[in-house]
Amino acid sequence: MRQGGIRVLALAAVISLGAFAVQAAHAAKPATSGNPILPGWYADPEAAVFGDTYWIYPTTSKPYAEQRYFDAFSSKDLVNWTKHPGVLKIEAITWAKEALWAPSVVENGGKYYFFFSANDIKNDSEVGGIGVAVADKPEGPYRDLLGKPLIGTFHNGAQPIDQTLFQDDDGTWYMIYGGWKHANLVKLKPDFTGIEPLPDGTLYKEITPAPEYVEGSLMFKRNGRYYYMWSEGGWGEPDYSVAYAIAESPLGPFKRIGKVLQSDPKVATSAGHHSLIRTPDDQWYIVYHRRPLGETSRHHRATAIDRMYFDDQGRILPIQITAEGVPARRLGGG
Repeated sequence: MRQGGIRVLALAAVISLGAFAVQAAHAAKPATSGNPILPGWYADPEAAVFGDTYWIYPTTSKPYAEQRYFDAFSSKDLVNWTKHPGVLKIEAITWAKEALWAPSVVENGGKYYFFFSANDIKNDSEVGGIGVAVADKPEGPYRDLLGKPLIGTFHNGAQPIDQTLFQDDDGTWYMIYGGWKHANLVKLKPDFTGIEPLPDGTLYKEITPAPEYVEGSLMFKRNGRYYYMWSEGGWGEPDYSVAYAIAESPLGPFKRIGKVLQSDPKVATSAGHHSLIRTPDDQWYIVYHRRPLGETSRHHRATAIDRMYFDDQGRILPIQITAEGVPARRLGGG
């Protein structure tokens, strides 16, 4: 009996150790965000960092007549997201009637400015284009700043949509925008109430980087060089993707280097219209929309997040889209 009891105890110890090893392995594996990161159909995600909080402001991916509001999402760790519904509603924009999309949100002088596209205008006789709203907090509520579009007409062939803001080291704010295969850069007034001439005297500088350019502009600066990213292909098609260029000035000239984000037949299709998060220690995340496998509706777009890396020459490496997403990461470490 004594020997049998020892065997039982030994077996129990082995089982206990095995269970502990499994628990330890699970504990060592960090929690990840998973992809998509937001529940529901959302596209054109604008990522921002305000204080110690990450924010995502996406387009509500519905037919144009139903795109009448923007929700926002906040997180302390990139994994757990809180929804803030209706941070900007069409009722706050007297000149808009439908098709609210492509947010770009920045902090300036203690207030938060929400740039957006509205009405999907096809010519200068229609009312619409790029607007701007303002709020005292990142979660709004936002109110129309101007009572009219900031840019409501075509210049250099660029449809006034898909704007993004970029602030240079000298404090200058630029806005890059455009659809219909043309992209413009403008210099904003410090209070965002209008635009100012660029150094060469022009108001609308065309910086279209390549014939493949379609929409979804984004600009950032790293190690003294200016990176320009954009979307190619059709947003409702599997070939939607992201390419980029590098220049020595925000005015270019930009020459296309190549694609860095595109479909993966094992994960998702139509990956594009993105934004970026940069942490203080130079870690980069790309936030973008894509279409889950098997979905055929052009409006069934979902928001995802993955890591973005650079090589030693500063070129962006091809981005692997994943189902896992990214590990938890709090601003300031952890």
